[in-house]
Amino acid sequence: MPELPEVEVVRAGLAPAVTGATILGVEVFEPRSLKRHDPVAGAFETLLTGRVMEEPARRGKFLWIPLQGTPRRAIVAHLGMSGQILLREPGWDEPGLLRIRLHIETAATLPGDHRELWVHFVDQRIFGSMAVDTLVPTADGAAAGLGTSEPLIPTQVSHIARDPLDPAFDDAAFFAALTRKNSGIKRVLLDQTVVSGVGNIYADEALWAARIHYEQPASSLSRAKARTLLAEVRHVLEKALAEGGTSFDAQYVNVNGNSGYFAHSLNAYGQEGKPCPRCGTAIVRERFMNRSSHFCPRCQRLR
Repeated sequence: MPELPEVEVVRAGLAPAVTGATILGVEVFEPRSLKRHDPVAGAFETLLTGRVMEEPARRGKFLWIPLQGTPRRAIVAHLGMSGQILLREPGWDEPGLLRIRLHIETAATLPGDHRELWVHFVDQRIFGSMAVDTLVPTADGAAAGLGTSEPLIPTQVSHIARDPLDPAFDDAAFFAALTRKNSGIKRVLLDQTVVSGVGNIYADEALWAARIHYEQPASSLSRAKARTLLAEVRHVLEKALAEGGTSFDAQYVNVNGNSGYFAHSLNAYGQEGKPCPRCGTAIVRERFMNRSSHFCPRCQRLR
């Protein structure tokens, strides 16, 4: 599943093209991709056609594009397991499983002098979605996420916590939350109501870097160890972002269809049987919440 770095790469790639762009038309090829859209508010196509888009924003794994005008609404996109948002030239024959297409007219000339673009939502497994949602005030009054200065967030995103790269992320509140959690630290890192944007890959990588076993009770971590862990979470997310995210196959790509290359920098995730880069012990893989955890049994001992 795309995690924070992958979604942020998509957001940053969309921004130059869609900011200030007008939506000329909308085509929905797969109604299931609108499963989170409330038809009572209006048809997806009707609510979007003719609207002008603002700069895309992101919190955790959620991406939204605010729309100018009132009432304040936004296009909310979640990539699910295999979703992609691609910028294409008009007439492009999409070889993948195209679910939704937005026809847009950009506000400024782009490289290649294209004024019209297609925004494609491609999704193999149909776990992802698009929706038009209402914007509501943030609980803390701060900007809702990266890419926006407005304290307005889609209702579908308002329940999740801020992510570690958000300037308004509250370190003290995160540390306090750990002291109240007796479950394993990885479960807490994956809890989007505690901290958002961290998935299986980056949880394993951050825990390896901090030398913490994934089942270590969160409440047992000292404040110093908790600080180290948060620093490592931020470091791995920033490094992955700089390298364009993690691509194991063709399902995660940026808006131009290119893969990220952070997979070459992984120390624990997906490295089962390979020597730990730190001590040489073979990395172990264990079942975890219908997924897997990868760790070094020597460097990351359960205390």
